[in-house]
Amino acid sequence: MKTYLYPAKETWDSISKRPYIDNRDLDVTVKEIIARVRSEGDKALHEYSEQFDGAIIKELKVSDAEINESVKAVSDKLKKAIKTAGENIEKFHRSQISEEAVIETMPGIKCWRKNVPVEKVGLYIPGGSAPLFSTVLMLAVPAKIAGCREVIICTPPDKNGKIDPLIVYSAMMTGVTAIYKIGGAQAVTAMAYGTETIPKVYKIFGPGNQYVTKAKEIVQADGIAIDMPAGPSEVLAIADKNADPEFIAADLLAQAEHGTDSQVVFLTDDKKMLIGVNRTVDEQLQRLPRKNIASAALENSFSLLLSSVMECIEFSNVYAPEHLIINTSDASALAENVINAGSVFIGKYSCESAGDYASGTNHTLPTNGFARSFSGVSVDSFIKKVTFQELSHKGIERLGPTIEIMAEAENLYGHKNAVSVRLKR
Repeated sequence: MKTYLYPAKETWDSISKRPYIDNRDLDVTVKEIIARVRSEGDKALHEYSEQFDGAIIKELKVSDAEINESVKAVSDKLKKAIKTAGENIEKFHRSQISEEAVIETMPGIKCWRKNVPVEKVGLYIPGGSAPLFSTVLMLAVPAKIAGCREVIICTPPDKNGKIDPLIVYSAMMTGVTAIYKIGGAQAVTAMAYGTETIPKVYKIFGPGNQYVTKAKEIVQADGIAIDMPAGPSEVLAIADKNADPEFIAADLLAQAEHGTDSQVVFLTDDKKMLIGVNRTVDEQLQRLPRKNIASAALENSFSLLLSSVMECIEFSNVYAPEHLIINTSDASALAENVINAGSVFIGKYSCESAGDYASGTNHTLPTNGFARSFSGVSVDSFIKKVTFQELSHKGIERLGPTIEIMAEAENLYGHKNAVSVRLKR
C-alpha cells in the first residue's frame, strides 16, 4: 500500500482516483458479444459458454432435477446460516415499504403516488472462484418484497456445466422464478433482449467483472434499466489511536481478497496506528488462501495520515467509498458527518463482512465514487412510482385560469384549449 503523510487538500481529488484499467479493447469485444447474441440467440450463448467457461451446456435452464440435487448437497449448517441471513435481510427491507398519502393541493385537486413493482427483473450472480450466493439473497429478497412477478437469475456454470448448489438453494429459498447457466456479457445481453430460452426483463441487477459491467452500461444506453453503475469493490476504514490494528487490517484484507482490481484505503490521525496497521496487514496477508489476489489489490491501495479524525471524514466524503468503516472512540458522532458512502459500519465490532452477509442491509452498492449520487439496492430499486391526479368540477374551475395563462405564455394553445373547453362547458 502507498502511504501519504498529511497530503494537502488540493491533492485529495487526485489521490481519490480509482486505479486506471486499460479497457480500450473491452468496448469492441462486448459490443461484438451483444450483436451476436441478439442475432443468434441461444446458439451464441452455447458457443460462448464453451469459449469462456469451458462448459458444454445441453440445457440453459436449470432443471427441477438439478434443483433437487443442489438442495440435498447443501449442509444443514449452511441452510441454517442462509435462513438467518435471509430473515435479517427481509426484516430490514420490508421496513422500507410505505404507502404515500393522497394530497389535496387545492380544493378539488388530489394528487398521489402508487408503488408498482417492476414486472420482470433479471439478477446477475457472479460465479467462478467465489460464487456469490449471498448476492442472491441481497437481490431476490427485496424483489420478492416489492412483488416482482418474474425474477430470473443468470450465473456462469463450472467446467462441468453445473451451477454452485449454494446459488441454486438460495434462489429457491427466495422464490426466484428460473435460473439459467450463462455468465458474462452474453448473460446481460440475453436478459436485456431475450433469446429462445431466456426471457427479456425490464431491469437488470447485480455485480460482475468488467465485461458484465460494460454490457450493463451498453444496454442501459439502449433503454434497458440497470441497478447502478458498478466497478471493482472497495472499502475505506478510519481509525484513531484507540482502535485495534488487527481489526483494521482484517477489514482491509477482507475487501482486498474480492479481486485484483479491488481497492482498500486506510485513514488515521495517529502515526503509530498507521505503522501498526500496515505491519499487521503484511502479517495477516501471509495466512490468506487468496493471498495472490489480495496482494494485487493492495498494490492499488493506499493509507493516509491526516491531522484529525474529522479531516479523515472530510477525505472520505471526497473519496465516496462503497463501504466505510469508522473505528474510533466517537464513531457514532463522526458518522453523522458522512455525506458520500454506500454503506457505513460504526464502531469496532461492525466489520464490513456483517453487511456483506447477514446484518440485513444490502451489499449491492455504488462503487468508483458513484456514492456521491447513487444509493445501494433497496426495495425501491424494484419499484416504480406511478403518479395520479384527479380534478373535480371545482378543481378545474379554480386552477383552470392559471393553466390557461401559463400555456399561452409558452405558445401551446392546444394545452390552453384542453382547459378552456372544460371551463366553457
